[in-house]
Amino acid sequence: MGISNVLTLLSGVALFLFGMSLMGDGLKNVAGNQLETFLYKLTNTPLKGVLLGTIVTAIIQSSSATSVMVVGFVNSGMMQVSQAIGIIMGANIGTSITGWILCLSYIDGSSGIAQILSTSTISALMAIIGILFRTLSKKQSHVHVGTIMLGFAILMFGMQSMSGAVSPLKENEDFVNLLTMFENPFIGILVGIAFTAVLQSASASVGILQALSVTGTMTFASALPIIMGIGVGAACPVLLSSIGTNKNGKRTALIYLLNDLFGMVFWSIVFYSVNSFVHFEFMSDIMTPVAIAFINTLFRTATILVLLPFVKFEEKLVFWLVKDEVEEEDEDDKADFSLLEERFLSYPALAIRNSHQTVVNMAYLARKNVIRAMNLMIEFSDKKYNKVNTKEDYVDKYEDKLGNYLMKLTVKEMNNVQTRKVAEYLHVISDFERLGDRAADIADVGKELYEKKIEFSDDAKKELCILLAATREIMQLTVDAFKNDDVELSGKVEPLHEVVDALCEEFKLRHTIRLQNGVCELSHGFPFNETLNACERIASQCSHVAVAVIEANEIETEYAAHGKLQEMRSRKDENYKNLVKEYTDKYTVGNIEVLDDMVMVN
Repeated sequence: MGISNVLTLLSGVALFLFGMSLMGDGLKNVAGNQLETFLYKLTNTPLKGVLLGTIVTAIIQSSSATSVMVVGFVNSGMMQVSQAIGIIMGANIGTSITGWILCLSYIDGSSGIAQILSTSTISALMAIIGILFRTLSKKQSHVHVGTIMLGFAILMFGMQSMSGAVSPLKENEDFVNLLTMFENPFIGILVGIAFTAVLQSASASVGILQALSVTGTMTFASALPIIMGIGVGAACPVLLSSIGTNKNGKRTALIYLLNDLFGMVFWSIVFYSVNSFVHFEFMSDIMTPVAIAFINTLFRTATILVLLPFVKFEEKLVFWLVKDEVEEEDEDDKADFSLLEERFLSYPALAIRNSHQTVVNMAYLARKNVIRAMNLMIEFSDKKYNKVNTKEDYVDKYEDKLGNYLMKLTVKEMNNVQTRKVAEYLHVISDFERLGDRAADIADVGKELYEKKIEFSDDAKKELCILLAATREIMQLTVDAFKNDDVELSGKVEPLHEVVDALCEEFKLRHTIRLQNGVCELSHGFPFNETLNACERIASQCSHVAVAVIEANEIETEYAAHGKLQEMRSRKDENYKNLVKEYTDKYTVGNIEVLDDMVMVN
């Protein structure tokens, strides 16, 4: 085998891998956002999981991709380990479909139907149609179909190149002797494991094995152990994907390895034990690409059928192998970024859904921290003060993590609705982060009141209670509106914002009069006004969030946030005016219910 043959073989492998990747990406894009939705649901029984894993893997042409996705689901807490087992089992079967597709590359002929169905004809048609779709079509769905066709044509051309490069080897005695070595099960399995671990693809390894089979020198005895080893080697990328995941993520990746490891060990013992007594005659049969595809599918399907009744045992085994560490109970509402999985960036619908839930978690934490800070003005303690600052740091981390994640998502291909949602989330995370800043400001006021032993007048206390109650409500309205994507609820935020602004102006004036009359001391002025300013800013941030929710749900966004806010204020329809009156009546100094409504948060 000359240097030109080696280069042709390597270029064929490169084209094959590139074509497979291109075709897989196109298939995922054509399927839209349904693949991750299917995986996310429909796994209440192991059998359903197996069927689902088989179908999805057959579509995207990669068991590793399916399994890596599932590792991400389990790591983020959206799927249980027990649900993942069935899908990973199905992925083992689904990946064998690629071998059957590759059999098309060996159809050849010189005339009639055989010529029409030949590899060169099919590849040429796919390439021509694919490039036309990609260059001339304006619809993204057509572009993705073109990508699939081009990927398929490149894959077929790569297979032809590999087959052509190894074809002269059938006359090479050294090569024949090398294949004879693979008849030793131990050596064959090791070769299959090592080869697939390097290529990071079971489908690619099977494809190369099919290419070698065209030499007519590969027997069943040398092909079977390699096929057994291929599955174990394919676990390498899945195991690598579990680095940095939690315990359940590592358990899920381990399931992929255990399935193939069990199949290799079990069938090696069963098959070769029986063969030592029976001496199967087909061991010396010459393999063809179709025979390779058949054995690969049969081996994987038989393995899963044997394993299926033992799903519960396998779950217990991975929990035993990857034990939970004994950890101390942590405080509540700690920052949690597990939903922001890098693996999900390729699936915008899922990444956006997870981002939304993470922003909601951030909003709840910020709101709760503001209330916690408000309570320091009533009952101060260093422990609670430090807790406010700790939680404020968590809110800052949320903004950093979400901002980086959403920016990575912006470069992905998304439809208009998804693009608007990402823009909305990028906008609101800064507003929720500023709520966290206000919590720190109010906590500092509480600390100052405690350390300087400042006691507000009864009127000042009543006014602050009214304002803090209104601030709590506007935060609750805002968080609920964002969480439920509720435009109607968002519309109630701006009227309350207007009332909070009016209260702040009124209370500042009243406090100035009290200072002038000597009812309050000069030292009271700064903490009182600082609290009013904090509430005013909180209401403003809430208004921005509400406007972002409204804008994101409009068919056409014609206004920036400030423009939309001005439009809402200038319009002031009957409903808006009624809401302003309702909130004004509710938040008056004479409202005893509001004065008593001070919720304590630890």
